[in-house]
Amino acid sequence: MIDSSHPYSALTPDCALDALDSTGMRADGRLLALNSYENRVYQMGVEDAALVVVKFYRPGRWRDDAILEEHAFTLELAAREIPVVAPLVLNGATLHVHGGFRFAVYPKQGGRMPEFDRADTLKRMGRFLGRIHAVGAQARFAHRPTLDLESFGFASRDFLRSGNWLPADLVAAWDSVVEHALASVAHCYGRAGAVRTIRLHGDCHAGNVLWTDAGPHFVDFDDCRMGPAVQDLWMLLSGERDEQQAQLEQILQGYEDFMEFDPRELHLVEALRTLRLIHYAAWLARRWDDPAFPAAFPWFNTQQYWQARILELREQIALMDEPPLAA
Repeated sequence: MIDSSHPYSALTPDCALDALDSTGMRADGRLLALNSYENRVYQMGVEDAALVVVKFYRPGRWRDDAILEEHAFTLELAAREIPVVAPLVLNGATLHVHGGFRFAVYPKQGGRMPEFDRADTLKRMGRFLGRIHAVGAQARFAHRPTLDLESFGFASRDFLRSGNWLPADLVAAWDSVVEHALASVAHCYGRAGAVRTIRLHGDCHAGNVLWTDAGPHFVDFDDCRMGPAVQDLWMLLSGERDEQQAQLEQILQGYEDFMEFDPRELHLVEALRTLRLIHYAAWLARRWDDPAFPAAFPWFNTQQYWQARILELREQIALMDEPPLAA
């Protein structure tokens, strides 16, 4: 029985190694925990075979059909020779269960952090994202969510309001700024109009891209969902507005070799950034009963943390009032 308060308390090293054995692969005892908080991820040695990465899904987060839909999407991309790290099919399945934990096994992929300050890197990133989106646009997810104002914005706001997460003297300021921010997000969506939603990576930041001499490898589709294409592009942008404009131009040069980009989606860049900021705070709060979170994020739920978030949202409100970047 898994302790619901601490969902990974029963995932001991022996349990993790036995889980790999249950697939028919023979673990050789080498076990290295990788940096992951939502799930638990281990690099494992295999007898007479290459290293693998085993991901144990957080109990209660996704239903089986949603996980299988993630796997099917990455396998579909891999079949098109798009460089994604897809789960191994073992005994005819990609999703396995051992000791009450659901898990998947992946080939280990080496690589380094991409250099997003290089024009050629951004252009190649755009080209591969265009290929991913061209496939993603051909069907819709049936069991995975859509990135929208309700799920990332209002639901996150409501969760934070329902708990004792903010210092009492900052509650009024937070309530005011988050309401203003969400209204600004709604206004940005209104300016963009009815943009198309497609299957996305959903969390395409530098930590989920492994760069080799051959180019990028996209990993961790755990947050894949329906959403506007620009969701997978805006996290590649950084710096001042003129720097972001130049970066966007390089990305779109590669992207539009494979997928047409709707410039109306640029109205959503700062709106999506705002939703991510609010959702991230709620994510930390939702996971606070997992012992790994207080240890890894000791600054959460402090006076300084919430003061910084209030200032951050005020800055986002101002940015959402500005004209969007140009395609």
